[in-house]
Amino acid sequence: MIKVGIVGGTGYAGVELLRLLAAHPEVEVTAITSRSEAGRRVDELYPNLRGHYDLAFSDTDEKLLASCDVVFFSTPHAVAMETVPALLAAGTRVIDLSADYRVRDPEVFAKWYGVPHTSPELLQTAVYGLPEINRARIAGAQLVACPGCYPTSILLGLMPLLQRGLVDTQHLIASAASGASGAGRQAKVDNLLTEVYGSFKAYGVAGHRHLPEIEQEMAEMVGHAVQLTFVPHLLPMSRGIHATLFANLTDSREDLQDLFEECYADEPFVDVLPAGVFPQTRTVSGANQCRISVQVPQERDTVVVMSVIDNLVKGASGQGIQNMNIMFGLPETTGLQQVGLMP
Repeated sequence: MIKVGIVGGTGYAGVELLRLLAAHPEVEVTAITSRSEAGRRVDELYPNLRGHYDLAFSDTDEKLLASCDVVFFSTPHAVAMETVPALLAAGTRVIDLSADYRVRDPEVFAKWYGVPHTSPELLQTAVYGLPEINRARIAGAQLVACPGCYPTSILLGLMPLLQRGLVDTQHLIASAASGASGAGRQAKVDNLLTEVYGSFKAYGVAGHRHLPEIEQEMAEMVGHAVQLTFVPHLLPMSRGIHATLFANLTDSREDLQDLFEECYADEPFVDVLPAGVFPQTRTVSGANQCRISVQVPQERDTVVVMSVIDNLVKGASGQGIQNMNIMFGLPETTGLQQVGLMP
């Protein structure tokens, strides 16, 4: 059995890890930390886990965490970077769901996250944990930086076009909307039911923290800098992301439906829908799935890609477990075959 530790188990991504790992046949969760809830039973805070775990939250104990085979960090930014170096030195593998190791340039990280990076020497060795791109590197990684939720939906949506060199990489547009759980579990007025329900709004238009991560990975795909206009929105629902992506075609001869189907034919968690069928967030709710549709409206020179994921599963915890399966040589789908919830 793989001994798993979770740092930051009280947030939405942390409890989603617990929910998914409860059905994983090769895992035993042996440690779960929370500074605010230390001593409290996990199933007291999250009654849906009753009968699945006999665990209580504890303070962060590096010795206990170092005894695990792998530790997940489900923490706000600037927390993981303080503990990860010691765990790696002890031989423990780490999957970081936060932003601490996604951006490889420490100056870019400091600019967007407002704090200096305290372990910048690890930024170049951390593997970006999008399996559809980095599967081989993930297998041997000691430190995996799990992608953000918006980046996952956007990168998977545009990857076939970028890799084939079919679009203008200097004028890419992503309009994406997320459920309120993407903002975390902290008490904020903007996320109250009466503030969110029945409304739809944009935020972070001048610049969102996920933008440098997305552009960094797109540049890796094409071999040069790219420019993306990214506008996130808040949806009046708890979970799910719908990304609508726009790009100008530089070569219109390719059959894009065939291209996408070919690109993702062997990917267990990416589903390219038939031509003319558009994805819905409810079909991936609770599942580690990305559903994609591609269209060229009026057969002009603009391609539109629609991509949906559950921000807490394929956009966070499920993708983290997918990475863990790869790292430990397990079938990639182990513990992740949940079907989306409808209705």
